[in-house]
Amino acid sequence: MRLALLMTNTDESEFARRHPKDSEKFAQLIKTVRPSWQVTSYAVKDGLFPKSIGIYEGVMISGSPASVHDTDPWIAKLLGLIKHIYTQGVPMFGACFGHQAIAKALGGRVMPNPKGWVFGLTHSKIMHKAAWMQDIPDMLKQYGAHIEQVTVLPRNAVALSTNNACKYAGFHITDRVYTTQNHPEMSAHFMRALISEYAQKLPTDVVKAAQSSLTETADTQVYAESIAQFFERAVTISSCPNVEQRP
Repeated sequence: MRLALLMTNTDESEFARRHPKDSEKFAQLIKTVRPSWQVTSYAVKDGLFPKSIGIYEGVMISGSPASVHDTDPWIAKLLGLIKHIYTQGVPMFGACFGHQAIAKALGGRVMPNPKGWVFGLTHSKIMHKAAWMQDIPDMLKQYGAHIEQVTVLPRNAVALSTNNACKYAGFHITDRVYTTQNHPEMSAHFMRALISEYAQKLPTDVVKAAQSSLTETADTQVYAESIAQFFERAVTISSCPNVEQRP
């Protein structure tokens, strides 16, 4: 399977240069469960967009320190591309900024989190299991780093997970959209480094809570499998329209 990764991470700091880029992280995430799949990355934050989406079976959109409300031209172009991808029926997966961008592009709303930063390992209660999520635990553990969140879902979207700091920690729209507010591509090693990097930039209580959260690890492998099954199911349904679509 061929996937396009729309890379939105605008961090070009020395810290970012010491760690793998999101293109590597997402490719590795997918290859842990589907080694033969191809992931082609486009740095849309630099204005580099795919010439055609039609050559891909699916699209992934990464996280970013940027806000979907920023006025940079690439963000407006990305939102327009998301609408196009959706109308073309190409399945999309979005993480963090990608989750928020998909929501906004398709008619939802994104606002600042009234509880402030969500940082470290999160525990989200699964509210609904889509067909590709049957192996996901009822309490999903993922690494998070965000201060904005989706507050209104797009039309026809179904909430998948929630936690105390984020009402919509993930959603799906039939078999065409799958999202998480969190970061399935992040490793425990990277999350520790990120907390250390932000230790002087965030409130002390946020940093302490983030550090304490790392006594557990994220459900990375099982979530990666759910992403793969999402794309596989979407491709099967598009090629066999009579396959039952489970909400």
